Amino acid sequence: MVGKVIQGGCFCGSIRYGFGPDNYYTSNCHCSMCRRISGAAYVSWMAIPLERFTYIEGEPKKLISSSEGTRYFCQECGTPLVCMLKEYPDYIYITIGSLDKPQDFEPKTDIYIEDKLPWVEK
Repeated sequence: MVGKVIQGGCFCGSIRYGFGPDNYYTSNCHCSMCRRISGAAYVSWMAIPLERFTYIEGEPKKLISSSEGTRYFCQECGTPLVCMLKEYPDYIYITIGSLDKPQDFEPKTDIYIEDKLPWVEK
């Protein structure tokens, strides 16, 4: 990667990733799988074209979470990092919370709102 690189990684620092800047799709996912895998009310995601994404350090552990998706997390600290969806094989979905500067990437949409917990306001 040449030029400015957006970076992120897990809590313990074992895994680092990067990609070039662009106007990427961002969303909060309220599905039950995202809630279970993260322990949070929803997960904020950013869709990155696969060819623009690279692991800089380490490799995450793979978890086949359904017939439609595979999730990856740090085997050392458990941080959920990315998701790959069968429906969109050319994209990797990164957890916005794992970015070094998550405040720079506000989610623009909400998905699976039919599964949204009633006490979550937005």
